[in-house]
Amino acid sequence: MGFDEPFNISTPITDVIVHPAFGSFGRLLFPVNKQYYSGTTLGSFRLAYYGADPSKNVEIINYLKNEAESGNQIFYDIYSKEEKAVDHTKQDTGLFFFRGKPGKRFAICNAGGAFAFVGAMHDSFPHALELAQHGYNAFALIYRPGWETAFEDLARAVSFIFTHAEELKVDVDCYSLWGGSAGARMAADLGTYGPAYFGGGDYPRAGTVVMQYTGHDRYSRFDPPTFACVGTNDWIADWRRMKARIDAIDRLGIPTEFHVYKGLDHGFGIGTGTVAEGWILDAIRFWERQMETFIKI
Repeated sequence: MGFDEPFNISTPITDVIVHPAFGSFGRLLFPVNKQYYSGTTLGSFRLAYYGADPSKNVEIINYLKNEAESGNQIFYDIYSKEEKAVDHTKQDTGLFFFRGKPGKRFAICNAGGAFAFVGAMHDSFPHALELAQHGYNAFALIYRPGWETAFEDLARAVSFIFTHAEELKVDVDCYSLWGGSAGARMAADLGTYGPAYFGGGDYPRAGTVVMQYTGHDRYSRFDPPTFACVGTNDWIADWRRMKARIDAIDRLGIPTEFHVYKGLDHGFGIGTGTVAEGWILDAIRFWERQMETFIKI
């Protein structure tokens, strides 16, 4: 295909990675460790544990391509060149920006992948795109999959956005953290403890956490309002365990909302074509309710 042509399901993944619109970060659109995905084209691409939606793969990549070719910066480094020179693993990090309306609140979406890989194409890019289409500024974090490094990278991402809020044209009040599976654990703990706890700046905790399919069960009176969803057939995150945590948070007087979807397995993403379709609209409305009552400290 020519560089000016739209991507399609037959486009080789290698062509996406080297496309001029994606500069040196095209490789980060897909898991850095290639053993965690299969397929050679956007149509055949599949993530371990998740699968993928070929039409959504194409939609996301074309969206990012069009944004870049329109002059909008779509990728931001969260570490400096000097920091990357000292620690080469930090080269595999960054934020993909799905722009909403200038001055609107922001969200960070964190993909799952068992802390072994970042399944962004299915588990954070679609969420970020949906948020942007509803006017919100959404960032999909590409993090280092290790347990400690993942939390460090999310804390740095929050700090980066706060530091560059004027440049990014985002409202930092009542921001939200989203995540699925491993990414949900990241969102939940950052929401509870704040970015400084994990090495980030001394910035406020999230105003809302949105989490999918995780067995994370820690909670405290400091947890932000939390929206959670999971399927009854999830072999990794038992819905009863997830509900028990949400119920405990609710008893502390913290706003919560919980949805369980009959028959769904682990990793249903935005739920297109399933009984969970539309859940993300429920989550956005939940976040909006927190914005309405948000008190800046």
